[in-house]
Parts: sequence; structure tokens; C-alpha cells
Amino acid sequence: MTTEKSHLFYQSRQPRPFLERSEGIYHYDENGKRYIDGSSGAMVSNIGHSNPRVLEKMKAQMDRSTFGYRLHFRTHPSEDLAARVAARMPEGLDKVFFVSGGSEAVETAIKLARQYAVTQGEESRYKVISRLPSYHGATMGSLGVTGSPIFTGKFAPMFTEMPKVPAPTCYLDRDNLTEEERGIKYAEMLREKIEAEGPETVLAFLMEPVGGASTGALVAPDSYYTRVAEICEEYGILLIYDEVMTGAGRTGKFLAAEHWGITPDIVAMSKGFGAGYAPLGAVVARHDIVETLLDAGGFLHGFTYAGNPLACAAGLAVLDEMEEQDLIGNAARMGDVLKARLTALMDRYPFIGDVRGKGLLLAFELVSDRETMKVLPKEWNAHVELVELAYERGLIIYSRRTRSGYEGDHFLVCPPLIVTEAQIDEIIAILTDALEAFAANHDLPVVEEVSA
Repeated sequence: MTTEKSHLFYQSRQPRPFLERSEGIYHYDENGKRYIDGSSGAMVSNIGHSNPRVLEKMKAQMDRSTFGYRLHFRTHPSEDLAARVAARMPEGLDKVFFVSGGSEAVETAIKLARQYAVTQGEESRYKVISRLPSYHGATMGSLGVTGSPIFTGKFAPMFTEMPKVPAPTCYLDRDNLTEEERGIKYAEMLREKIEAEGPETVLAFLMEPVGGASTGALVAPDSYYTRVAEICEEYGILLIYDEVMTGAGRTGKFLAAEHWGITPDIVAMSKGFGAGYAPLGAVVARHDIVETLLDAGGFLHGFTYAGNPLACAAGLAVLDEMEEQDLIGNAARMGDVLKARLTALMDRYPFIGDVRGKGLLLAFELVSDRETMKVLPKEWNAHVELVELAYERGLIIYSRRTRSGYEGDHFLVCPPLIVTEAQIDEIIAILTDALEAFAANHDLPVVEEVSA
């Protein structure tokens, strides 16, 4: 492995090999070692790596133009991609604003909501309620709605902290409620918060329909989604879905909102939307919201690369692959297979406390006691250790700490949407080997298979 000094600085000093090439669901390092991309990077590479048809279409756009500023020209890729996206949205969501990533998408969504309220004569509305825990981005505006003290704490004096309600972590609850009742219970916490803050001050509610890294693919009971939408409508509050991770097919639908028949007022997307081929995201909003802003003088917002023709050409090519290869359908089918395989691991490893998610946005959580969901000892740093054990064996998974980032250990297993059942078997085989090593390191119980 090359060890010369690097001038880059990122979060970790952990040395990594140079990436030599990537193909399909695999990476190969400088020494020829193969890694299964079991997390699609950071849940980005939805259609796999180095797709030749996508590269060909990007090259064709490069031969035409790589940049055209949106205030100077319209471009066919941006117009065409906007039309394709609008056609896939729930009815009424047909205005698209392109960005370069998830943080920009969330920032755009909340600024759009605020400017709309002002045009409606509701200047008092500025609070965006979100959930704890949650993660919505790294810009100052998106940090304000992020419910993760480990990421926000040091910067707290620099931004406006927005109100939070508990995320619907029903799998941790030990009560006598049904799943439907639990969903209603968590949704009603939104009503309580709105009343506590003053309804006239609340602008929007921002949520991930399926949790991302902060909650490990958390899915609420069905009743939660319906009741939240009803509460937002009752109070005249905009409902914003952060589909940065879930959008573009990862959960087995183009939008996760489709699983519950919900039509948000604003949707933020990125990650799998550009699928790693170009920095790309989108905010899609109700027609009337945008038209009202345009009539009032325009949206006071923008980024240099918004609507970049090369990025949009990549987005079109990615969407072509998704449609032509039925990758959203494959995400649903293979998601069922992978979830069943992960759930089966619970029989052998009692320290796996929960498996959850939708489609190919899946996670499992490690615990000391499955009955109480007591966390593993914090000092073990299990969220780091198991990732490293898997990486050494050629499998990349993604981890975070579940309980507000400080303790608890969950692991996202989210391969590209092109994954096959045979490749899922490869993932599970390597993951099993890593879990065996982790159990041995900490003298954790393992249930031996009973021979027939």
C-alpha cells in the first residue's frame, strides 16, 4: 500500500489503499484486492460502478458542453431531466431545482419553504421541526435541523437550532401498545411540539421517510406517516421529505413516500439520483409554491453548478439505466432476499438486536441484550471494529451510533440496486466471518448450528 504523505484531510487518519478501478458492485485497490461495495459508498452508487452506457452518454455531453450557467442558457439535459423527474413524482409536484448534493438540497428546501411563507404574508413562520436523532446535512442551515449532537454541538453558537421531536424508534419501546398505536403516539408528538412552539411560528416538518445513517434505516409504523401528513395539513405546515438517501429507487419505489401514498409539499433528493457519476441532487416542489415565488419576484437562492448540463446528462443516463434494467423492481426483490438473510443471522448471533429497513436500505443493530435492547459497552467502539473486520475481508459496510451518535451500534448494508442473489450470498458470507471474529474478540455468545 502506498504510504506517502497526503495533503488531503478528512475525518479519519485510518490509512486506506488507493482505489485502482471499480466495476459493478466491486472496487479493486492498487494491490488488486477486491472489495464488495456493500454500502454503495455512502448509499450513493445505486446503479453500480463504471457503467459503460452512462459513461458513453456523459462523454457525448462533454463533447457538446461541460458548463452553461443557468442564467445565461437553458440546456437540454437540465430541461429533459426535470421533465423526467416531474413525471415520476406524485401529482402536483412538478417544479424542479437542481443542486450538487444532499446538504444543498435540504438547504434549498427549507429556504424555499420560508420564502413561500413570506409571500403568503406569514412572516412569523420560520421554525422547521425535525426529529431526534436525524441527519440532514453539513451546511449551517441543514445543521439547524439535524438532530445529532455529535455533529452539531461544536457549531451550535453559529446557527439557529430548530425544534425537535423524537424519531419513531418503536423497536426500542417496551409497552402494551400495538404498532399502529405506537405510530400514532409518535406522530402526536408533532402536534404537541407545534402547540408548544406556537402554530403561527411553525413553517414545516422535515423528516426522512426511512431513516438514514442517524437511525439506521428506521421505518415507522404505517399509521405514523398518515397522521403526520394530517397534522401538517391541519396546521397549514409544509411537509418536507428528505429523500436524499431514500429517493431514486433505493427502497423499491422511486420515492419512499410512495410506500404510504403520501404527497409531501417539497422533496429533497441526491445520492442515488446521480449515483456517483456526477454531483447531483434535486428539490421538487408543488407547482403553486414555486409559481407564487416567481410571481413575487423569484427564488432568492442558487448555486453555481445548479443545473450543470454534464451532471444532468449523467442523471438522465442513470435514470435510463434504472428504467431499462428495472433496478427499482430489483431493489424491492433483492431487498426482501437480503433482509431475510440478515434476519436469519439473528438466530446465530444473539447480539444482533434488530434488522430493519425497506428495499436495499437495510440495517442491523448490535446490542448487549436483545430483550431490553441495552447497548454494547461504548468503549468497544463496535461500530468501528466490525466495519474494519469486514473491510479486511473485502466487504464495505457503513456504520453509525444509533443513540444520538454517542452509543449504540448499527450497520447499514445497502449494495447497489444491480445486486444479484448470488452476490448477496457473497455479502452474507463475508459478514458472517466478520461477526464470528467480532464475537470471538469480545467473548460474545454464538449459537452453534444443530446438525440434522
